[in-house]
Amino acid sequence: MVAALELYLDTDTTRRLKTLWRALEAEGIPTMGSLNERHRPHVSLAAARTLPLEAVAGALDGMAVGRGLTLDMDFAGQFVGRVLWLGIVPTAALLNHHQDVHDRLVKAGVEVWDQYAPGRWVPHCTVSLRVPNPMMAPAIRRCLEMLPLKAHVTGAALTDHANDISHPLS
Repeated sequence: MVAALELYLDTDTTRRLKTLWRALEAEGIPTMGSLNERHRPHVSLAAARTLPLEAVAGALDGMAVGRGLTLDMDFAGQFVGRVLWLGIVPTAALLNHHQDVHDRLVKAGVEVWDQYAPGRWVPHCTVSLRVPNPMMAPAIRRCLEMLPLKAHVTGAALTDHANDISHPLS
């Protein structure tokens, strides 16, 4: 089980990212869209095995999580384990917002995975969790063809897709 605090993107960016997903799937590369039909393009600010809804919602009460942020996706990258993603320029506004969210979660006793901690978090929008090794270079090329992208955050939710949970936060 994986829970995440997800930031959602404007309609045009979401449409373009879903078009990328479909293009990659047509080439035999599984994407977040084929993993779970309810997945939508997003940027995760925090993730853990579980995130207690009431604690997270309480910690972030009164905060417009992600609202007003503009995200510049300018590069593609990969994490160990065949994870392909679009990289987001780590602006001061984004990093400060991430720090504020993280500080509130820590104060409320909510634990998140270390790779989402300030100073370690890599701002990204995941495209695929399991690109076949021989397909990684073509998949990266396909991603680069649609960059750069300027996205506007339009909302946020606490999610656990394995358990069909999506609780809007803003």
